[in-house]
Amino acid sequence: MKYEYRIGTENDLEELIQIGLNSYGQFKNELTKENWLQLKSFLMDKNGYADLLKKSTCFVCTRNEKIVGMAFLVRKGNPTDIFQKDWSYLRMVNVNPEESGNGIGRKITQLCIEQARKEKENIIILHTSEMQKAAIHLYESIGFKKFKRIPDHLGKKYWLFSLEI
Repeated sequence: MKYEYRIGTENDLEELIQIGLNSYGQFKNELTKENWLQLKSFLMDKNGYADLLKKSTCFVCTRNEKIVGMAFLVRKGNPTDIFQKDWSYLRMVNVNPEESGNGIGRKITQLCIEQARKEKENIIILHTSEMQKAAIHLYESIGFKKFKRIPDHLGKKYWLFSLEI
């Protein structure tokens, strides 16, 4: 399979939404109906993706010109209730489950790390949950370290992971 990687743009919004739904959809049965509907609503929010695109670099992986993976590197200076203002952070590292196991998640995460180095970031933070075991394994294999438990979300345990760069 031939994969290509490029920067994602607002022209990709519909496909980004679909990748998010496909990727997180694999956890639907691990969530209560109410929590799945809350997550699905977040994943379908075009304005949320558009806002994320404005404050980040989005990397996408395509196969046959169709997006099959994505990741967003948010620059420092964009704090949230989870992320401090002096942190850069990863969001929405998603791969279509049909493409899982082909190295896409690793490659787009590494592209984010390379971009952070170019932008002279000092640290990259991400959050992930207990239901995302493959993601945790990937992040730890790249060098991210679990450093803080954060409040449960969607009925699941979540942690922050960090990578000094």
